[in-house]
Amino acid sequence: MAYYDGLFDALGLREWCDADKSTGPMTMAELLKQTKGDAEESVSIADIPFPSLDNLNAACHAIPRTRDMTNGVANAFLDVKDALKVVLDPVTQPLSWALDGSLYIFQAIPWFILIPLFILAVWFATRNVAMLWLVGLSMAFLALIDHYSYSVQTLSIIFVCTVLCVVLGVPIGIAMSRNNALQRALIPVLDMLQTLPTFVYLIPLIFLFSVTESKLYGIAIILYAIVPVIRLTDLGIRLVDKDVIEAADAFGMTSRQKLFGVQIPLAMPNIMAGVNQTIMMSLAMVVIASLVSAPGLGVLVLRGIRNLELGVGLISGFCIVLLAILLDRVSKAALQRVNSAQTH
Repeated sequence: MAYYDGLFDALGLREWCDADKSTGPMTMAELLKQTKGDAEESVSIADIPFPSLDNLNAACHAIPRTRDMTNGVANAFLDVKDALKVVLDPVTQPLSWALDGSLYIFQAIPWFILIPLFILAVWFATRNVAMLWLVGLSMAFLALIDHYSYSVQTLSIIFVCTVLCVVLGVPIGIAMSRNNALQRALIPVLDMLQTLPTFVYLIPLIFLFSVTESKLYGIAIILYAIVPVIRLTDLGIRLVDKDVIEAADAFGMTSRQKLFGVQIPLAMPNIMAGVNQTIMMSLAMVVIASLVSAPGLGVLVLRGIRNLELGVGLISGFCIVLLAILLDRVSKAALQRVNSAQTH
């Protein structure tokens, strides 16, 4: 039933509404209505539906339906897809090389060399003996249950994506802190990236790149995980005490000297907190990215879902939690060390 026929008749738009009868394939609701017949039913005011596109289209065929809008968005994206690929393919190809190279190196190094290297890196970052035991025992447990190779794959992806997030995010955060107009322009973009559902990141990328290309999931992870390091870098530099900046000006420091000698060191706790959040978000997105051929523990989770293998899914999920605990504790210990250095 077209509830808004009278409205368009009263506005004198009936001729315009009936000018285009080509509405395309009928919806399921229209088919059901046609099956039941066109008998008019009395409808109370309380039952009148909201004037959505589909309801208005039922009374006026010149108004597009919701699926016409979604088809228009899809067609617009497909029209510019080839041009985007020409630009994005050469720009993002180094990301594929970095991800593939990292995976190769991490898997080529024997476990009896890689695990001590992990422990050494943790000691360099934290100077905490408890962290060394946590990392060593956790990696031994993962190897014991034959999840070591999957865990190493996950860690290699997180390593590359986190490094790129820091390399790209920190300069953007610094630029935002020094330019209020740029901050106002980027805040809505960062809000969108932070609230967009994780699966939605994959949809346009699937159309732009092949699922066999590592950069597909690499771009998704970076876009999802880069937001905290940008925000907290901007916040950290803005929170530097104005008196300290005035003292630096009094000593005749240039803008570059103030940035690298005063602002970044004082903002380092906030920057490290952003790195911690970026690592956690990278791990979360790596699991989702297994849907588009990302290797690692997410593959086992996906296998557990597809084949209804309860044990596989639960054990791999526990291993992901274990990696999350490791990465979180180590990065927080490194942050605590930075904070201690700032206070002494």
